[in-house]
Amino acid sequence: MSTPVVRARVVHTVRTRTTQGASVTRNDRPRTDPLAALRAPGDPACDVYLTGTVFLDIIFTGLDSAPVRGTESWARGMGSSPGGIANMAAALARLGLRTSLAAAFGDDHYGEYCWDTLEQGEGIDLSHSRTVPGWHSPVTVSMAYEGERTMVSHGHEPPPQQPAPRCPPPARAAVASLTPGAAAPWVGQAARGGTRIFADVGWDDTGAWDLAALPDLAQCEAFLPNAEEAMRYTRTSCPRAAAHALTKHVPVAVVTLGAEGAYAVDGRTGETASVPAIEVEALDPTGAGDVFVAGFVTGTLAGWPLADRLAFAGLTAALSVQDFGGSLSAPGWSEIAAWWRQVRSYENQDLAALQRYAFLGPLLPETSRPWPLRRAVPTIGFGRSA
Repeated sequence: MSTPVVRARVVHTVRTRTTQGASVTRNDRPRTDPLAALRAPGDPACDVYLTGTVFLDIIFTGLDSAPVRGTESWARGMGSSPGGIANMAAALARLGLRTSLAAAFGDDHYGEYCWDTLEQGEGIDLSHSRTVPGWHSPVTVSMAYEGERTMVSHGHEPPPQQPAPRCPPPARAAVASLTPGAAAPWVGQAARGGTRIFADVGWDDTGAWDLAALPDLAQCEAFLPNAEEAMRYTRTSCPRAAAHALTKHVPVAVVTLGAEGAYAVDGRTGETASVPAIEVEALDPTGAGDVFVAGFVTGTLAGWPLADRLAFAGLTAALSVQDFGGSLSAPGWSEIAAWWRQVRSYENQDLAALQRYAFLGPLLPETSRPWPLRRAVPTIGFGRSA
């Protein structure tokens, strides 16, 4: 089955000003609440809790090839935005989830910019975050070319105090990035308090690829590695077999398959789901994995079937790679609605493929915005005199 072709994306932005005069790009507040029918008195104020490191991302796009040693390369585009854990936080907030982030911020201009962008621009709760005097913000320079990216990062040792509180706030869900050989006490505390834990994992630099080295996995409801990570951890040669093997350790396993889409297994019910990737013209894949997780978490909390959750996660990730930056490119409901309207207008579109996403219809806001609508230029301090 062919899939809908995503040719462009739509974003609506307005500008706000901080008391220091810095310009902040602000997404239109999402009018869609995917959990509206489930909310009840006494529910946690927070839908999703996150903790981690916030980077300032500087992204260069429009490079024809990788930089060549001894030469100077000019990029046709660039932007700046909060990165690291901020990619996930922005993606969740734009999908209408009440998001709380615990992180350390430097007391430099970069830290101030990231704080204002996340709190004022995205509506993310930073009451569990803090500014650390004398600590400068970590920085990542990302170069996007040929659908791939190369990154260079710099940062000093993190502050001695962990940004995660000893008792995480009550939340419907939390997202944890697992580290081999290290346990995060807050994960178990949150799980015992009724928070549903979703986990991803990075590359195992130790080369051991031992699931026993991920003690927090036992506290998780879902685990979302990519195909290579899943196969290495399970000693299998097939991503789908790896997903089934992972359900011996976690209730739901979701394995991303790159250009082949994604595959998921619910070990509690035996349900499986497979969705193909959406065809896109990728500009910058930065943060696409974070957006995928955010989409899957949203669908899970909304109580959608496994196949719908997987399709939604893939759609949001596909929309995100068509613009630069991680947190900048995460789609909201207005972008999703504009995509749905536009993709159905194409001639000779595969109606069966479109039907895969018809479940989103009741959630999508009415929009008359043109396609595409350019996002504001994300340069630090841009428009100070405006």
